[in-house]
Amino acid sequence: MPTAGLKTIIALSFVLAVGFLLVILSCALWKVYYPLLVVASYVLAPLPNWICSRCSNPDDFVESSGNAILDLGRFCTGFLVIMGIALPVVLAHSHLIDVGAMVMCIIGGLLIYGTIVSFGMFFQEEQEF
Repeated sequence: MPTAGLKTIIALSFVLAVGFLLVILSCALWKVYYPLLVVASYVLAPLPNWICSRCSNPDDFVESSGNAILDLGRFCTGFLVIMGIALPVVLAHSHLIDVGAMVMCIIGGLLIYGTIVSFGMFFQEEQEF
């Protein structure tokens, strides 16, 4: 696994700030604040994976137990990520937000979620047997 240094933290923080800036600008430039719902969706998206990975069977050698808990976490995370992409599209389709706000919101939301996943990848603890 890659190790996280100070440059990694600074780079990921910068990308996270750009993502939040895009979402906030998509709201402020058009004076419609519905796209802020996307931030909640992307912030909550990693939680089902984290919770379900803690509840699953830690024994990797026994495959007979099944991975239903992990699959549920992945499904819920996928639902929240797709909702974060689809919500601005639906809002733009119903003319509640402008198309430019939709594009900025989707790009900013994907940057936010990608940064959260990257932070988790760089700072996860290694398991020892």
